[in-house]
Amino acid sequence: MAQRAVWLVSHEPGTPLCGTVRFSRRFPTVEKRAKVFNGTSYVPIPEDGPFLKSLLFELRLLDEDKDFMESRDSCSRINKTSVYGLKVGGEELWPVVAFLKNGIVYACVPLVEQTLSPRPALISISAISQGFELLFGIQDFLYSSQRMDTELNTKLSQLPDLLLQACPFGTVLDANLQNSLDSINFASVTHPQKQPAWKAGTYKGKPQVSISITEKVKSMQYDKQDIADTWQVVGTVTCKCDLEGIMPNVTISLSLPTNGSPLQDILVHPCVTSLDSAILTSSSIDTMDDSAFSGPYKFPFTPPLESFNLCYYTSQVPVPPILGFYQIKEEEAQLKITVNLKLHESVKNNFEFCEAHIPFYNRGPITHVEYKVSFGQLEVFREKSLLIWIIGQKFPKSMEISLSGTITFGAKSHDKQPFDHICIAGTAYLKLHFRILDYTLTGCYADQHSVQVFASGKPKISTHRKLISSDYYIWNSKAPAPVTYGSLLLNLSLRDNF
Repeated sequence: MAQRAVWLVSHEPGTPLCGTVRFSRRFPTVEKRAKVFNGTSYVPIPEDGPFLKSLLFELRLLDEDKDFMESRDSCSRINKTSVYGLKVGGEELWPVVAFLKNGIVYACVPLVEQTLSPRPALISISAISQGFELLFGIQDFLYSSQRMDTELNTKLSQLPDLLLQACPFGTVLDANLQNSLDSINFASVTHPQKQPAWKAGTYKGKPQVSISITEKVKSMQYDKQDIADTWQVVGTVTCKCDLEGIMPNVTISLSLPTNGSPLQDILVHPCVTSLDSAILTSSSIDTMDDSAFSGPYKFPFTPPLESFNLCYYTSQVPVPPILGFYQIKEEEAQLKITVNLKLHESVKNNFEFCEAHIPFYNRGPITHVEYKVSFGQLEVFREKSLLIWIIGQKFPKSMEISLSGTITFGAKSHDKQPFDHICIAGTAYLKLHFRILDYTLTGCYADQHSVQVFASGKPKISTHRKLISSDYYIWNSKAPAPVTYGSLLLNLSLRDNF
């Protein structure tokens, strides 16, 4: 699990090259391993100039590349993973991990420890997830404070030394570059034991371990026979380990109840020392069956000093937590709306908050509303053309609630009224916002008694769980609506959590 090379490219539209390589680092020892592993399918790392041009072309960031090109833009080349193949010198360099953020393209080439012909599945290349982890760590380091060109240049000049500690010989040890910077700043401090390069220092104080599981549920509901509803859970396990000693070891086990939904697509922090092969091979791409691994999921690791994300995962739960129905009928300058919401019986009926936001785009301000709600209360924001249905902290015993009403709009003003390219005519949505504490939709939990800590002192162990809605849409069933497919939903979910 190593990286062959890393680049940071500033995107500069209007300039001759449309970009500049701000930083690049190659790892010759990893390149020698790539020659051996890839065999006849080996493609060498190009110089910065050809790489820059090919990368910007593939990402459609060159000024002259606005027209359709079949080799890049055909349906067979739709990219959902931020992993690309770059045409360089008549050959294709693959895989290249790349994404654009804050005007900078972050890119790396992970080492594939096998032949590239035929191409192996992305999930089998462990270096890709570490490549993402490293690039996001660099991004967090560069923009950890308010962006200023002088500060950015200073941080870019620090990268060579930081990567010597955080990523020696192309192997990611700690994607948190601030730890490496602190380690350099405090290099004069002596320790009775050898201090690892990736750790900033040691902790002194009361030992404690905090584990937080946050699940975000996404959903697109249509109430149509020809379009399937989609939903998915994306989880993040965050840890903070305040433990004395140079190299304390911790093992955390995630468990599921009998009827829990298996965890899939698990990505772990580089500090994790080993994993069961069943965890690595559990993928949402494969059809779920009775043999799906359902835990316990054990993660042994040596924790960094700061709070960190131990792992990410996805899960396909049987049903969404809230099922919805939304219809709009337009009559002259009025809209008649009907909304039904039903909380699934298996979901904990105890919300920190629960609201339904109903926006109306490309229309004038709301001038009059007549409505009837079976539960909760409705707030009207006339100038914003927005209704907010405050459901509160609990659904009624029936688990079902409804809203109906007639809305009248005034003359439309293009300068003030909300505008949306998608929500035209009857295309409209309702978006749910909710949070449930001490609960996860998969049932995933970290048992305090199963946490193993090998360090001095008996630590206090605390665990927390919560479920949060994220992009939870219910579309008007009487009009066209954008369709989200499961694979794209998965990709966007993972990228949002990095």
